[in-house]
Amino acid sequence: MTTSFNSCLKTSKTKTSHFPHWYSPETRIYSSKHSSISLPTDPFLDVASFIFSHQHGGLTALIDSSSGYSISYSKLLPLVQSMASGLHHHLRVSQGDVVLLLLPNSVHFPIIFLSILYLGAIVTTMNPLSNMLEIKKQMADCGVRFAFTQLEKVDKLEKLGVHVIGVPENMDLDSEKNDFLPFHKLIGDHFGKAPRPVIRQQDTAAIMYSSGTTGVSKGVVLTHVNFIAMTELFVRFEASQYEYSSSDNVYLAVLPMFHVYGLSLFVVGLLSLGSTIVVMRRFDGNEVVKVIDTYRVTHFPVAPPILTTLTMRAKGVGENSLKSLKQVSSGAAPLSRKTIDDFLQALPHVDFIQGYGMTESTAVGTRGFNNGKYFKYSSIGLLAPNMQAKVVDWNSGSCMPPGLYGELWLRGPAIMQRYINNAEATKMTITKDGWLRTGDIIAPADLEAILISHPEILDAAVTSATDEVCGEIPVAFVVRRNGSILTEGAVIDFVANQVAPYKKVRRVVFTNSIPKSAAGKILRKEFRSFLSSRI
Repeated sequence: MTTSFNSCLKTSKTKTSHFPHWYSPETRIYSSKHSSISLPTDPFLDVASFIFSHQHGGLTALIDSSSGYSISYSKLLPLVQSMASGLHHHLRVSQGDVVLLLLPNSVHFPIIFLSILYLGAIVTTMNPLSNMLEIKKQMADCGVRFAFTQLEKVDKLEKLGVHVIGVPENMDLDSEKNDFLPFHKLIGDHFGKAPRPVIRQQDTAAIMYSSGTTGVSKGVVLTHVNFIAMTELFVRFEASQYEYSSSDNVYLAVLPMFHVYGLSLFVVGLLSLGSTIVVMRRFDGNEVVKVIDTYRVTHFPVAPPILTTLTMRAKGVGENSLKSLKQVSSGAAPLSRKTIDDFLQALPHVDFIQGYGMTESTAVGTRGFNNGKYFKYSSIGLLAPNMQAKVVDWNSGSCMPPGLYGELWLRGPAIMQRYINNAEATKMTITKDGWLRTGDIIAPADLEAILISHPEILDAAVTSATDEVCGEIPVAFVVRRNGSILTEGAVIDFVANQVAPYKKVRRVVFTNSIPKSAAGKILRKEFRSFLSSRI
């Protein structure tokens, strides 16, 4: 999702006996430097019950940034229970049913999500901008029976044979419009408590679609235990690293809740801490500074394009603006060093960190952390607690020690169960002993950051290709800016002047675009397939 994982693993090439304690030369496994965290052992535990079992001092849970409408923590669980009761008694949603959330960010999203899981049913999410062919395909793939969506899409989805509920932008129950009566009836009427089925941690909670290590979208089956592990190992653990109270934090939710990055924070994890979540229905670069200042936002998780916009806006604000911000965290795609430096110059008082995760790992992977003695803004940080990693050579399958690069493999309690209806893809991605093959090559992010810093390069990606002499060489795919006559030799020389000899780019392929997933992740296997077809 972000920059070089190798930057947090790399050590000087020493004798085997001098390897750091977090790397085993016998097993060639990297372990987290953080102490292990005890996860709940009760096998009959669902995500909703787990989230609301935590005590905190939080007052306001969710705020709509446009209207200022808010939902308090004291009302959050009753709303979830009321929605669950309505779903059960009115729509007959029951354990194992799949419910589609085709929604933009809203204060309703977490309530609907948690109420579905409260019943033992299963959520699948989609980008609300998806076309009807994509929607129909996903609905058929995971067997959707019910759907929540925007009003203008209700009729179209009903034609696909599912029961559809239109969701209003605000939760103002005092102004029930006829168009949204079904929604208000679900959440506002008193049906009595819905019966609680027996829900196991190993039961499926959500089916999140991901391009994974290829460009083909696949349904990632995530269990209740995956979300519980994510909450403990990512969100709650990170909060424990700081001295200030989590219930005083105010997060800005711009990242899409239908994606695992936004879902893990704003729909699940942060609600266990009592933090306030300010929800922007859609990102607006002209409004973001105003929203941060109005609601005194302290934490802003972003993807690279949002970070760039924030940096530009920060350069033009007054000296009293954006002072509430404590931390900005970036994920989903790599950042160039220039982008990081520009941000730090524009907002020097803000802590900046990066992280790495995937849909297949329930957003758990690595996370940065800065303190008074140690700052490494370009690093994606350290492995999360309870997580292990391998760096595996693409060609030989050998596990690589610190200082060398290869494909990143992850193992831990947040790793997905399987891909739905795709045993072959599951077998290719999850090994028999539980390792997730991420498809991400460790080290190219360093080279990509250098390439993107060139004034004539618009975008770039790096992968590896087999070579008769060297075994494997770095190959750069480069998108030139309009009018550029940049040559392969010039690109190679530009990189060579900034890296060690063994890291030099050996080939350059000019292309019109870099294939990426919806979250902005580079689809490296498409490049490797291209290179293989040219041999």
